Parts: sequence; structure tokens; C-alpha cells
Amino acid sequence: MRILVATDAWHPQVNGVVRTLTMMAEAARGFGVEVSFLTPQSFRTFALPSYADLRVAFPGRREIAGLIEKARPDNIHIATEGPIGMAVRGYCRRRGIPFTTSFHTRFPEYISARLPIPESWIWAALRRFHGASSAVMAATPALVHELRSRGFRNVVLWSRGVDASMFHPRKVDLGFPKPVFLSVGRVAVEKNLEAFLELDLPGSKVVVGDGPARAALQAKYPKAFFLGALQGEALAAAYAGADVFVFPSKTDTFGLVLLEALASGVPVAAFPVTGPRDVIGAAPVGVLSEDLQEACLGALKLLPQACLRFAASHTWEASARAFVSNISRVRAELSGDPEALAKQPSAAT
Repeated sequence: MRILVATDAWHPQVNGVVRTLTMMAEAARGFGVEVSFLTPQSFRTFALPSYADLRVAFPGRREIAGLIEKARPDNIHIATEGPIGMAVRGYCRRRGIPFTTSFHTRFPEYISARLPIPESWIWAALRRFHGASSAVMAATPALVHELRSRGFRNVVLWSRGVDASMFHPRKVDLGFPKPVFLSVGRVAVEKNLEAFLELDLPGSKVVVGDGPARAALQAKYPKAFFLGALQGEALAAAYAGADVFVFPSKTDTFGLVLLEALASGVPVAAFPVTGPRDVIGAAPVGVLSEDLQEACLGALKLLPQACLRFAASHTWEASARAFVSNISRVRAELSGDPEALAKQPSAAT
């Protein structure tokens, strides 16, 4: 099977969408599925204002058609709702080609945090975008339920994983007063980092990541340590050197960083919202509370061994198999072949 994934989010961006797609594709190759990508790297790009690392492409119809026809995919998956995603959607619609999509980002909340645009307008646009999709993949059962309640059709579950070969416990001294409370992610208004930085906690508050809000937050909170964006072994070492992972975001649909922290043996402190609530649930690997300080102090008492056991059940192979299974089921349904459909596992809900 050859799957072409169209995405506006791609390297050198460092975010959950890019990591999910690359890790899923790598795992899928292990069981004979070839995943290729149609990304901004194939086009001239323009930096978004205040987001120099986010570059957007505006491809033409002929460019999109040529790249898709060159790839000769068996299936097309649209991962993002940006210009590339819209162009590929248009290509498929004009030719009557079925496609699947995924819902990664809560754009209504992100946009309303910056511009005076009603969230209802953005939700309506997203419903329209995903309305023609044969299957809309969402990361957690709660998000599946929410999207269905908002009028999205054909919503199925696509779980996430963690690379335990990279993220695992190791002896690391970050050089900061203990205990170390760590947050990892884009430094932007929607990540709600001030809720973490305002806390009166013992030890050190450490932020890994970059973004448009970094300079202002670094000036406002001089006692916190801002390490900038880290990748690979440097990022894994930052997790391993922490005592508690703090996730203040209230808008993330999943939060891969949660699994990366747990695989490093680091318990989580977060608000009880979609993402942390679905990833962690009632497992003894984190404390979810509307009082984030209470959650941070409570997480200090949790055992690293429980975190490791929990993370071990979330693999990228399982995530890739869920992704491919959703696409295979769509193919079987569209073919009208009852025998092929009977061989497919039911899409998780």
C-alpha cells in the first residue's frame, strides 16, 4: 500500500504534528506500507508574521496535480487544513478521489486567542473542510466524541505513540536547583505557559521550546530557565533530568510531550482537560487538577516505575497500525466488497 500524506506542517518545524507523521511513517514501513509526503519543501514558502520558523506554501493546481500523479498513491491522507491541505482536497474533489483527513489542532481556540473572530465561524469552516473526508482521524476518544457532537462525520480514533529508544530514564544533572519542574513545547500564547511560570514552586522552573512569546516571558519571569528549542538526545536529556513535567495547555488535542515525559520516568502535572485527561486518565502517573500548583506538588510523590509501565503500552507501531487500519477500512467500504470489509477490524470509537 502506498499512502501520500499532504501536510502544511513539516521540518524544520518542531511540533506534535510533524513528529506524529514522521514516526508513524517510519513504523508503517516495518509492516510493508510506504508513506510519502507532500509538504512545503516542494514549493516556495513564506514565513508567517511573528512565526519565522512556520513557513507557508501556496501551491498552484498544476503543481499539486503533478506531484500527486508522480507519487501514484493508493490512498491520499490530508493531515492539515492549510493551503497544501486545501489544494489537495480540491484536487481530490474535482476528480472524485476519496481521501481521509486528521484533526490535529484546535484552530478555533488558537485563532480566537489572537484575533476577534468567533470560534463558531472557525468550527464551521473546519466542518466544511473535513465534511468530504471518508474518515476524520482524531487522537483520543474524547476528541472523537467532541467532533461528532460538533457535527463532524466519519470520525475515527488514531492513537499516538512514543519512541522509548530515545526517551528513557538516564542519570542527568541539568545544573538547576532541585526539584526541576519542566515544560516542553511551543512558547506561544495558546500554550498557557504563564499559568506555570506564575506558580510558587520549590526548586526550578525550566522551559524548553521557542516561539513568539519567548522574549516577553523570559523578561517577565527572570527566575525561570529558558533553554530554547532542543531536539534528539538534548531533548531526551532535558526530560530525564526533570522531576515533574508540567503541561499547562488547555487547547492541545493530545500532547505527545506527555508520553515523552512518562517514557523518561517523569510524572505529569496538568489541568483536567482534553489531552491530559485522555492520555493519563486515572493512571497513577500524573496529577490533574484545576489547581496547577497542587498538581505539581502532588506529582512529586509519584513513582517513575509507574510512568515507565504506562508509556510502554504506547508504541508508534500500534499508532501506525491504527492509521493504516482506518484507511484500509475506508477502502473496503468504498469497494463494496463484503469479504474485504469483514477482514477489517472495526474502527475504534
